[in-house]
Amino acid sequence: MDIISQLQEQVNTIAAIAFNTFGTLQRDAPPVRLSTNYPEPPSSAAPNTAVAPSPATAAATAAATNATTTASTNPTTEEVPNTNNISETPKILSAELVKAAKQFDALVAALPLSEGGEEAQLSRIAELQAENDLVGQELQKQLEAAENELKQVQALFNEAADNCLNLKKPD
Repeated sequence: MDIISQLQEQVNTIAAIAFNTFGTLQRDAPPVRLSTNYPEPPSSAAPNTAVAPSPATAAATAAATNATTTASTNPTTEEVPNTNNISETPKILSAELVKAAKQFDALVAALPLSEGGEEAQLSRIAELQAENDLVGQELQKQLEAAENELKQVQALFNEAADNCLNLKKPD
C-alpha cells in the first residue's frame, strides 16, 4: 500500500476513534443537575403515588446507579478494553487517539520531500510530459501498424473463404 493510502486509512482510524471516544464519554457520563430550580423527578418507590416514572427518568436513574455495569457490558469498540472503572475509560481512549495521531505524524514524516523547489518540479513535469508524448506517439504507430496487419489478415481470410466457396459445386 502506498503512503497516501496509508495516510487516508490513518485519517479514517483517527475519525473512528474520535467518534467512539465522544460516544463513550456521552454514554458513560453521569447525570448532572442543570439547575436547582427544577424539581426532583419522582422516585419509583414513592408511597401513595400511582404515577410510574417516565422511561427517561428510569434510564437516568439506572445510568447513575449502574454506570459500572453499563461500561462493562457495552464496550464501544474492540480496541477499548473492558474496564469497570469509568474514570479510566477516557484515559484509555485519549491514549488511543494520541497513538493514532503519532502514527499519522510518522507517515507524514515519511513522505518524500520536494527537491529543488517549484522551478525544479515544473521542469521535471515538463520532462515527464515530453517523455509521455514520445511514448504516446510510439504506441499510436504500433496501433496503426496492428490495425493495418488486421486489415491484411481479414482480407486474406475473406479471399480464402471465397476460394473455398468457389471450389464447391452447387447442388
